[in-house]
Amino acid sequence: MPEATRTRLFLVFGGVFLLLFCYSVMDLPPWGDYRGPYGDVIARVGVYERHATDAVNAINYDYRAFDTLGEEFILFTAVLGVMMLLRREEGTATRDAGKVKDAMRLSTSVRTAAMPTILLTVVFGFYIGLHGQLTPGGGFQAGVILASVPFLLYICENTESFRRVTSHTCLEVIEASGAGAYVLIGLAPFVMGMPFLTNFLPLGTTGDVFSSGTIALISACVGFEVTAAFLLVGYTYLQEIITGEITEE
Repeated sequence: MPEATRTRLFLVFGGVFLLLFCYSVMDLPPWGDYRGPYGDVIARVGVYERHATDAVNAINYDYRAFDTLGEEFILFTAVLGVMMLLRREEGTATRDAGKVKDAMRLSTSVRTAAMPTILLTVVFGFYIGLHGQLTPGGGFQAGVILASVPFLLYICENTESFRRVTSHTCLEVIEASGAGAYVLIGLAPFVMGMPFLTNFLPLGTTGDVFSSGTIALISACVGFEVTAAFLLVGYTYLQEIITGEITEE
């Protein structure tokens, strides 16, 4: 898509978004003012009904899981839009203005320190994802943490290293699978004559990693989708701005 067309689209939709945003914040309650009783109700019954000690994830992936499904597909659509706007069309000349040259790898000491950092980030990401139904965290937070791992590699190495660990096609499949699996989990209760997104799996023991039924499963699907989504956006932007010429700094 030509740069001029992208700019016009951004100005039009950006202006519309700004107006809607300003309109939406006009009637916000004062800071810290809680108007609804629903949070208090779920805080009292959530552990008993869902065996999840994190009320936020119980709400996101069970009590209002249908809303979260919509939010996940908003992210999915947003990533799709970025990829469509920034995709390279065959036979279209690209300008060098605004592009940056890829840099050489950082010093050996920095790269050595980055390796254990990457390992700790991976472990922490999986911990946050697997324990979302028990402690603050969950799939979205885990997805953002895990997506930062290839970017850490990019910072201490270069774009080529980032490309080697993030296969474009593979990421697209993972993102689509994460979003699709969420829908399939929601449709599964229909087979048993229950409503959409009913928590139909055994709830297990409160406090156990495998407790809370479908809450943990949906959280994992969201984690896969969010990880792939952020990496796809990063991959697309790097393809747009990096010239591919490696220079020393």
